Amino acid sequence: QVQLVESGGGLVQAGGSLRLSCAASGSIFNRDTMGWYRQAPEKERELVARITAGGSTNYADFVKGRFTISRDNAKNTVALQMNSLKPEDTAVYYCNLDQAGLGLWNYWGQGTQVTVSS
Repeated sequence: QVQLVESGGGLVQAGGSLRLSCAASGSIFNRDTMGWYRQAPEKERELVARITAGGSTNYADFVKGRFTISRDNAKNTVALQMNSLKPEDTAVYYCNLDQAGLGLWNYWGQGTQVTVSS
Protein backbone atom coordinates (compact mmCIF):
# COMPACT_ATOMS: atom_id res chain seq x y z
CA GLN A 1 0.00 0.00 0.00
CA VAL A 2 2.78 2.45 0.88
CA GLN A 3 4.54 3.76 -2.22
CA LEU A 4 7.38 6.24 -2.60
CA VAL A 5 8.37 7.71 -5.95
CA GLU A 6 11.52 9.83 -6.31
CA SER A 7 12.28 12.27 -9.09
CA GLY A 8 14.73 15.05 -9.93
CA GLY A 9 18.05 13.25 -10.29
CA GLY A 10 20.43 13.95 -13.13
CA LEU A 11 23.89 15.00 -14.25
CA VAL A 12 25.31 18.35 -13.09
CA GLN A 13 28.70 20.02 -12.89
CA ALA A 14 30.44 20.62 -9.57
CA GLY A 15 28.99 23.67 -7.85
CA GLY A 16 25.58 23.18 -9.41
CA SER A 17 22.22 22.42 -7.83
CA LEU A 18 19.50 19.79 -8.01
CA ARG A 19 16.17 19.40 -6.26
CA LEU A 20 14.93 15.90 -5.50
CA SER A 21 11.30 15.17 -4.75
CA CYS A 22 9.55 12.16 -3.23
CA ALA A 23 5.80 11.58 -3.46
CA ALA A 24 4.27 9.32 -0.81
CA SER A 25 0.98 7.46 -0.82
CA GLY A 26 -0.73 4.82 1.30
CA SER A 27 0.17 6.27 4.70
CA ILE A 28 -0.86 9.03 7.09
CA PHE A 29 1.84 11.32 5.81
CA ASN A 30 1.53 14.05 8.42
CA ARG A 31 2.40 11.50 11.14
CA ASP A 32 5.41 10.01 9.35
CA THR A 33 9.10 10.82 9.59
CA MET A 34 10.71 11.09 6.15
CA GLY A 35 14.34 10.66 5.20
CA TRP A 36 16.79 10.79 2.33
CA TYR A 37 19.63 8.26 2.06
CA ARG A 38 22.31 7.77 -0.56
CA GLN A 39 24.55 4.96 -1.73
CA ALA A 40 27.72 5.53 -3.74
CA PRO A 41 29.49 2.78 -5.69
CA GLU A 42 31.12 0.24 -3.36
CA LYS A 43 29.87 2.16 -0.31
CA GLU A 44 27.23 1.46 2.31
CA ARG A 45 23.94 3.29 2.22
CA GLU A 46 24.10 6.35 4.48
CA LEU A 47 21.66 8.84 5.94
CA VAL A 48 21.69 12.25 4.28
CA ALA A 49 18.83 14.06 6.04
CA ARG A 50 15.55 13.41 7.78
CA ILE A 51 12.52 15.42 8.85
CA THR A 52 9.94 14.50 11.47
CA ALA A 53 6.20 15.01 11.31
CA GLY A 54 6.69 18.12 13.43
CA GLY A 55 9.31 19.56 11.09
CA SER A 56 12.48 18.85 13.09
CA THR A 57 15.46 18.14 10.82
CA ASN A 58 18.74 16.28 11.04
CA TYR A 59 21.61 16.36 8.55
CA ALA A 60 24.74 14.39 7.97
CA ASP A 61 27.84 16.49 8.57
CA PHE A 62 28.99 16.13 4.97
CA VAL A 63 25.90 17.94 3.60
CA LYS A 64 25.15 20.41 6.39
CA GLY A 65 24.94 23.93 5.01
CA ARG A 66 24.56 22.71 1.43
CA PHE A 67 21.41 20.55 1.45
CA THR A 68 17.95 21.35 2.81
CA ILE A 69 15.15 18.87 3.49
CA SER A 70 11.54 20.04 3.54
CA ARG A 71 8.04 18.59 3.41
CA ASP A 72 4.63 19.63 2.11
CA ASN A 73 1.95 17.78 4.03
CA ALA A 74 -0.81 19.08 1.77
CA LYS A 75 0.85 17.34 -1.19
CA ASN A 76 2.37 14.35 0.67
CA THR A 77 5.83 15.18 -0.63
CA VAL A 78 9.32 15.60 0.77
CA ALA A 79 12.09 17.42 -1.07
CA LEU A 80 15.86 17.62 -0.88
CA GLN A 81 17.38 20.83 -2.22
CA MET A 82 21.05 20.21 -3.03
CA ASN A 83 23.36 23.17 -3.60
CA SER A 84 27.12 23.46 -4.11
CA LEU A 85 27.27 19.88 -5.30
CA LYS A 86 30.59 18.04 -5.22
CA PRO A 87 31.77 15.00 -7.18
CA GLU A 88 31.69 12.99 -3.95
CA ASP A 89 27.93 13.59 -3.78
CA THR A 90 27.54 11.22 -6.72
CA ALA A 91 25.25 8.41 -5.60
CA VAL A 92 21.81 6.90 -5.88
CA TYR A 93 19.50 8.83 -3.58
CA TYR A 94 16.63 7.02 -1.86
CA CYS A 95 13.49 8.30 -0.16
CA ASN A 96 12.47 6.53 3.06
CA LEU A 97 9.31 6.61 5.17
CA ASP A 98 9.18 5.80 8.89
CA GLN A 99 5.52 5.18 9.55
CA ALA A 100 4.28 7.17 12.56
CA GLY A 101 7.90 7.90 13.50
CA LEU A 102 8.36 4.50 15.17
CA GLY A 103 11.92 3.99 13.95
CA LEU A 104 11.26 1.03 11.64
CA TRP A 105 12.03 2.80 8.33
CA ASN A 106 10.40 -0.03 6.40
CA TYR A 107 9.52 1.73 3.16
CA TRP A 108 11.89 2.73 0.39
CA GLY A 109 11.61 4.32 -3.01
CA GLN A 110 13.37 2.96 -6.08
CA GLY A 111 16.07 5.62 -5.99
CA THR A 112 17.20 8.37 -8.35
CA GLN A 113 20.73 8.77 -9.72
CA VAL A 114 22.69 11.95 -9.00
CA THR A 115 25.98 12.38 -10.88
CA VAL A 116 28.26 15.36 -10.27
CA SER A 117 31.10 15.93 -12.74
CA SER A 118 34.29 17.85 -12.02
